Amino acid sequence: MTSDPSASKPPAASAREQRDRLLEMADRLGVKFLRLQFTDILGVIKNVEVPDKQFGDALDGHIMFDGSSIEGFVRIEESDMYLSPDLSTFRVFPWTHNSGEKVARVICDVLNPDRSPFAGCPRLTLKRVIERAQRMGYRMMAGPEAEFFLFQAQDGEPVLETHDAGGYFDLTPVDKGEEVRRQIVLALEGMGFEIEAAHHEVAAGQHEIDFRYDDVLATADNISTFRFVVKNVAMASGLHATFMPKPIFGINGSGMHTHQSLLAGDRNVFHDDKGRWQLSEVCLNYIGGLLRHASGMCAITNPLVNSYKRLVPGYEAPTNIAWSEKNRSPLVRVPAPRGAATRVELRMPDPSCNPYLALAVMLAAGLDGIEQGIDPGPPINKNIFKMSHRERRHLRIDELPANLSEALDAMEKDPLIRETLGDHIFKHFLEAKREEWADYIRQVSSWEHERYLKVY
Repeated sequence: MTSDPSASKPPAASAREQRDRLLEMADRLGVKFLRLQFTDILGVIKNVEVPDKQFGDALDGHIMFDGSSIEGFVRIEESDMYLSPDLSTFRVFPWTHNSGEKVARVICDVLNPDRSPFAGCPRLTLKRVIERAQRMGYRMMAGPEAEFFLFQAQDGEPVLETHDAGGYFDLTPVDKGEEVRRQIVLALEGMGFEIEAAHHEVAAGQHEIDFRYDDVLATADNISTFRFVVKNVAMASGLHATFMPKPIFGINGSGMHTHQSLLAGDRNVFHDDKGRWQLSEVCLNYIGGLLRHASGMCAITNPLVNSYKRLVPGYEAPTNIAWSEKNRSPLVRVPAPRGAATRVELRMPDPSCNPYLALAVMLAAGLDGIEQGIDPGPPINKNIFKMSHRERRHLRIDELPANLSEALDAMEKDPLIRETLGDHIFKHFLEAKREEWADYIRQVSSWEHERYLKVY
């Protein structure tokens, strides 16, 4: 007689049991404040902080906030919103605050007063696409490579002076950010991250810390937490960390290359020993979806006026809509490992994006490619950066939008992006970004003064 292996496993803890364990842990660790954390449509972290006597109500989802003051949320007449915590995201910050208290956080979804999902919650937007993938039998895994700059600070304000003159993989004494990176890694590990690598990037003052790939929702939560931790540790070290894509002219900008794969159960469905390039048709169609919707989702993955100062030729950032399994110049790259490690790397996102919305549109684009059977065409294994315009046209290689305005135009023309975001986020995001672009083009820059003032 064989026993049922599941019979020896303890039953999953109920939400009530999990909530009670968290309350006991918070008391044991001396946590005095709990941050109920969420993000606005632009990806900026917001929070409501409660003292320890309110932890029970907070974990039960009884805390409300005024949504009318949050970017792109709701009108004044429908302002009260509930914060529904995801108890699995409870973490204690690995530092104490000025008065010595410990503070924890839990990431929340935003609900309407009747407890229905709020259409403007970015995290719930990603969850809807995850559910679509599940109905197709897939689970997305994602791993970002988020780059950032460290600048000097004077009187608490950042100045455009990097803290070092290091380059790719440099060491101390050239890389003076080495110790700060270590402190960031320790803080992230204290928040439950599994760090794979940390190193100096190509430009002076530029760094990268890679954390382990994970389920796509956990990855989005981790990106948001990562940016928060990096900024806080840098500030404690007297430096300013920025995820601005292109803070300095003439050097490489910061990207957030995003590795992604689909699992069916525990099997990586992107791999096929007998397939072309050992890639499955599912993988190729997924790539086809990313390429077809690249322009439409560009405003989400690259949301700033400044994002398009990075997406220019000459600085390793992709500008051409193509894929390759051998070089890094196209938009989509398939790294060499196969088998369980088979994945695709989308190279256009930058770290200023809202991670929930960015991952939502990436996954939606890939799933659309699978459903529509989109053929990505053959890989482009020549260096696209060195091709002439005629060669690119011959190979039907299109280009990404050249600026935020073009990206917003492409977003408006892509029905998949609107469907993925929902009308609420789609409308409010467009309004905010059209206003940002209009404000930008009204400005008169120092470049214009230098170029025109004496000549005309």
